[in-house]
Amino acid sequence: MSEETRQPAPRRVLSGMRPTGRLHLGNYMGALYNWVKLQREALADGTPKYECYFFIADFHALTTDYADTSSLKENVRQVALDFLAAGLDPKRCTIFVQSKVPAHAELGLLLGMITPLSWLERVPSYKDQQEQLKEKDLATFGFLGYPLLMSADILVYQADFVPVGQDQAAHVEITREIARRFNNFYSGPPTSPEILTEPQTLLTPSPKLPGTDGRKMSKSYGNTILLSDPELEVRAKLKTMVTDPARIRRTDAGNPEICPVFDLHKVFSSNETQTDVRAGCTTAGIGCIQCKGWLADAVVAELAPIQKRREYFEAHPGEVDAILNEGAVRANRRAEQTMQQVRSAVGLV
Repeated sequence: MSEETRQPAPRRVLSGMRPTGRLHLGNYMGALYNWVKLQREALADGTPKYECYFFIADFHALTTDYADTSSLKENVRQVALDFLAAGLDPKRCTIFVQSKVPAHAELGLLLGMITPLSWLERVPSYKDQQEQLKEKDLATFGFLGYPLLMSADILVYQADFVPVGQDQAAHVEITREIARRFNNFYSGPPTSPEILTEPQTLLTPSPKLPGTDGRKMSKSYGNTILLSDPELEVRAKLKTMVTDPARIRRTDAGNPEICPVFDLHKVFSSNETQTDVRAGCTTAGIGCIQCKGWLADAVVAELAPIQKRREYFEAHPGEVDAILNEGAVRANRRAEQTMQQVRSAVGLV
């Protein structure tokens, strides 16, 4: 094949998720759904468009939950099951556990040598999380440095793209700044290749799904619908979901645009169902119970194939172990290529 007709190599994509236990619909639509799509995208000749790495960030779990790690191992297992259940395919992407690749920690340490303290203190989520998690002592080096570790996660694979929603773009930007600073110190003459790749933000659709109480779906609020919730539990949770406060009686007309239930319809229901809900709600032609029933039908249909795959992997734990082990081997192999360049540039033997 000539240089003119050769297809470009797949661009590398990297993302991860903290292990907080079984994942919910917000995790799915905010990240997993997009990851599954990215692993399937192909070039004109059918070769993959992206080389995807997706990991379970157990080091990151310790930045806030270091005082009690009794559930960490089980949480990692549950997230792995949900990754596979959602459709991540080890034949199309690399799935691994962060702590099984020591280069994350090594590169994080080396980047910490050059990163100004002020850069970490200005990260928006630093003070926000301290405010939200007042019950925990987050005055630790690990918590302050978690954006630095996140940068190491990305840079150790020389990722071209990091798929994130708009609210996470700041983490990619500090990664770019750290890579630039490292390259300025260690890359040599201006004409020499840069050692660390500055990643690009790959903005992906990330709808903020409301939970059953109308707030953003979050385990900390206790308002989630889990990917593994059985049908009866899904329907029971949705029956309790808050609606347009103007609909006090069955005969009161409502406004779907301010109703959390309709926000979920927009994500999971067909256009036809959304049209029926809008018409029925604004004229009081349908009640909230019927509206929630239609939503439950759509959510249950979305979860059915996910739960079927989860049942398979729950019944085959050895296969899950093999997938994670093979993923760690592949991830270590790629990370070590970066670390050899980094160690040499820094002057380590």
